[in-house]
Amino acid sequence: MDKVRVRFAPNPTGPLNLGGARTALFNWLYARSLGGKVVLRSEDMDQERSSRENEASIMADLTWLGISWDEGPDKGGPYGPYRQTERKDVYDRFAKRLIEDGLAYQCFCSEEELANQRREMLSHGEMPRYTGRCRNLTAEDRERLIADGRTPVVRFRVPGGRKIVFSDLIRGRVEFGTENISDFIIMKADGLPTYNMAVVLDDHLMGITHVIRGDEHLANTARQILLYEALGWRPPEFAHLPLLVDEDRRLSATIALGTVDEYRHRGYLPETLANFLILLGWE
Repeated sequence: MDKVRVRFAPNPTGPLNLGGARTALFNWLYARSLGGKVVLRSEDMDQERSSRENEASIMADLTWLGISWDEGPDKGGPYGPYRQTERKDVYDRFAKRLIEDGLAYQCFCSEEELANQRREMLSHGEMPRYTGRCRNLTAEDRERLIADGRTPVVRFRVPGGRKIVFSDLIRGRVEFGTENISDFIIMKADGLPTYNMAVVLDDHLMGITHVIRGDEHLANTARQILLYEALGWRPPEFAHLPLLVDEDRRLSATIALGTVDEYRHRGYLPETLANFLILLGWE
């Protein structure tokens, strides 16, 4: 078995919420129990809301909980940089490779055109999805659209008639059909990668062997596996944790006592909060 390498990859758009802390704890415990490494990666692509102050606050909360990491923005390491905003050249390089290999393409559809497509499909009782309108544009078509002032996104060319099956370490066998996945965006019009593109490239290039994350990312896994296959890479092992919820909604940083910082400043012991988070979900 390869040496275990896990990652915790928060968005530094606010304080560390309880769900994120629980995910970090499970990653840390799993890696340390097997003599593995923990990578801290800052997924700071939301440039309007992300800040170094939030990043530092998240690190302080993790440290308070007793969670340590071996590589990260503050420590460096052999697979850096560990902030996504510092890795744009990586994303550009692989997007270009996928386009050259015919596995991705530029899409020039405007927001208005996409909204019209969605309305048309809904009016016929169909599930909204991208129609593939720009799949087969010629070089001349693309040049004309660029000359007209259109800025493209890059979409991944999803193969038809495929079943994507993987074994989740918590859920067991999970299956998705590509008939339910339209050609998804991997690079936005501003030149930045989408979550699915960035996370696949970062996880592979950082040598991550196990991706332990919340259930909200389960639907992304099929898209990510398609990207791994297109790039000729072996996907990591996946484990999707149940979400933390109160009586009627998912716990988040926007509700009272939804963040680690709240408990820390109210005088709770870190061991108490860590024990509480780890045991949630046990019967």
